[in-house]
Amino acid sequence: MRILILGGTAFLSAEVARQAVLAGHNVTCLARGSVASPPPGVQWLRRDRTVGDDAYPDGEWDAVVEIARDPSQARGALRALADRTRHWTFVSSCSVYADHSIVGSDEDTALLEPLPATVPFTPERYGEAKVAIELASRELVGAKAHICRAGLIAGQGDASDRYGYWPARFARNEDTVLLPDIPDFPTQVIDVRDLAAWILKAAEQGIVGTFNAVGEVVPFGEYIDEARIQAGPPGDVVVAGEDWLQSHGVEYWSGPDSLPLWLPPNHDGFCARANTAALDAGLTLRPWQETLRDTLADERQRGLDRERKAGLSPLTEARLVGELLASAPAGD
Repeated sequence: MRILILGGTAFLSAEVARQAVLAGHNVTCLARGSVASPPPGVQWLRRDRTVGDDAYPDGEWDAVVEIARDPSQARGALRALADRTRHWTFVSSCSVYADHSIVGSDEDTALLEPLPATVPFTPERYGEAKVAIELASRELVGAKAHICRAGLIAGQGDASDRYGYWPARFARNEDTVLLPDIPDFPTQVIDVRDLAAWILKAAEQGIVGTFNAVGEVVPFGEYIDEARIQAGPPGDVVVAGEDWLQSHGVEYWSGPDSLPLWLPPNHDGFCARANTAALDAGLTLRPWQETLRDTLADERQRGLDRERKAGLSPLTEARLVGELLASAPAGD
């Protein structure tokens, strides 16, 4: 197959390219390469998509894989390539859904309003932008479209630092670890290797339609227990309630001074979506414990003490643990 990947230098798109090359396909990656280079074995078209329709190559393609967040870039690719490809995968996101409170929600759940064409993309409009690209893909590609709504992606090369925060934190040292009091709250990730394999399978087999590409639902407490075991001798932990964490400036989910995988109220379904349609269509998932193990190995390689995009800094965590223990009633 002749496969064109719009990207191919980082995380998911790079993994799709790597697997496609190993499968014997003729792979072209169109990317600036400002952060990294594509994997070996691909043809690299080093181009900037902001120049418009002229960025895209001539010729016919068996499959195109699009991961864009900016609708203007996505529309340009669709105009240039839709009529010249047999299959089109757009990697969307479960952030397109309007209601994150519904546990077990499927692909028919209501979506956000699409980002208007006259409104520029910003990260704060991520979900709305993905909806707009989904609509444009269906309009211009039609029955050739595979809309892949990915959940939280984990694995080697994850730049968000969310899923890997906890195993890395337990492996870093024996200082007391601060946990949110959410043992039964769901977590749900998909291994980047499984997601890439699903995208490639869809292209090879002509799978079309809209699918939640998400993993198994695992309670936070079970995930934490496994992370502690895999990281080594388990150290001490202290647990803080949501009100206490909020009052002390701890953020939800991601970013500085956050506790990753802890979600705001009314997000019970954010990490508990249905994946039945994708599984029935051929998505396969490795055991989540394997993803956790390999994530920890990647964290060790990248450096447990490195500066992170998500989680508590050591100084902040130590201060919070001290304040929490000092506020505990005598005898606790």
